[in-house]
Amino acid sequence: MGTTWSLRMDNRAMLAGETVRAAIEHALARVVAQMSTWDAASDICRFNGAPAGSTHVVPPEFAQVLACALQWAATSGGALDPTIGRLVALWGFGAQAHVSTGAPDPAALAQARAAAGWQRLAFDAATRTLVQPGGLWLDFSGIAKGYAVDQAAAALEALGLADFLIEVGGELRGRGRRPGGLPWQVQVDTGGDGNTVVRCALDNAAIATSGDRWHVREIDGQRLAHTIDPRSGAPVRHALAAVTVRHVHCMQADALATVLTVLGPDDGLAFADTHGIAALFACRSAGGNDKPVRLQHSRAWADTTP
Repeated sequence: MGTTWSLRMDNRAMLAGETVRAAIEHALARVVAQMSTWDAASDICRFNGAPAGSTHVVPPEFAQVLACALQWAATSGGALDPTIGRLVALWGFGAQAHVSTGAPDPAALAQARAAAGWQRLAFDAATRTLVQPGGLWLDFSGIAKGYAVDQAAAALEALGLADFLIEVGGELRGRGRRPGGLPWQVQVDTGGDGNTVVRCALDNAAIATSGDRWHVREIDGQRLAHTIDPRSGAPVRHALAAVTVRHVHCMQADALATVLTVLGPDDGLAFADTHGIAALFACRSAGGNDKPVRLQHSRAWADTTP
């Protein structure tokens, strides 16, 4: 999926390293085969290229991720929308990125926006059937990495490992303790100049961060991040440098970090407090990308984050 994975563990079960690696890679390969837009043979790519009106029975994992994305799409008023694959590509991001030095063609953007929209999807979660309405490109970039973390963690637990920290593309899940008995700790990216340090313990919990320091393009002198606001069809533009969400499940943390990034510092914080989401917001100060940031957090972050 265009990224990497890593594992730290206390190997009390004395498992062979290759056994552990094979379990992780098997779990991740299943996610890639279903949800990676970098793999033309994946389920998601075949759906995106399917004719209008065609019906598809998707695998259970695919259905679970889509159901979660659609749930938050409805709850957030469309701040998360898994159907904006064409828009992502037009702005120069993702596996099908259109390489251009300027802004996308307005007519192409209008066409992509017309083809998108989570409300256009006819999805039956009970039967796992999904209808291609025509020209719609699914993109799980805002949720699939977190799901991959959960799947890798489940594979490790099935091997009998109880103390580990698994990471996929910067999204993490910690279980148990590190050698010595202390919880696994991660340093949260605050999107600033490096002088603001926040650490978070992960004891049977996951964390995901969304921000504007990764996958950035410059168009007509403007710095544009990869997060697309489905409501406007354009990259988000506000003072929010990064959002970190802590949750029991990394899939949920990943999806919610995307939602809050799109909503921005004010609406995002209100949304997090309303829905009991543990979130840390790093808001960039005036003066540029390298200036210090102002941190604010939801009530649940203060209540649940060690």
